[in-house]
Amino acid sequence: MIAADAEAVGRLLDTLSSDDDRLWPIQQWPAMRFDRPLGVGAVGGHGPIRYTCVTYVPGREVRFRFHRPAGFDGTHGFIVEELDSGHTRLTHELIMRTHGKDRFTWALGWRWLHDAALEDSLDLAETALVPGTTPRSRHSRYVRFLRGRIHSDQVRKSLVHQ
Repeated sequence: MIAADAEAVGRLLDTLSSDDDRLWPIQQWPAMRFDRPLGVGAVGGHGPIRYTCVTYVPGREVRFRFHRPAGFDGTHGFIVEELDSGHTRLTHELIMRTHGKDRFTWALGWRWLHDAALEDSLDLAETALVPGTTPRSRHSRYVRFLRGRIHSDQVRKSLVHQ
């Protein structure tokens, strides 16, 4: 719940994946990028996670269908729900089944990284709309370990491909 009206929260949602993205925590995580502006049919994702926008109601809802990793079968997205004139619920919803090796990669790694990125995103929304609010999310030791491993792998791969 954010102490802001739904229109303000909706305006944040509408910046998703733009050059002025104020919802996705691009300072801490790979940016969300698409082949066109946010809208149904836009294809892209963040980092190695790829998806297509299947629902977009400006200011209210956006939903994406996964297509990579191959073992992710489902959708994820944000929903803006007005509670009253000064309070709004911003929800991230993940509806997904995993299969194959990604049943294990989700449980051991992606789940933890996903939750940390979304906590950072929700913190970003609240601090953008409620002056004086400080971020509440803290990455666990395990998330910091996973992020360090990913960063090391990305650096190693970039050196190999030079």
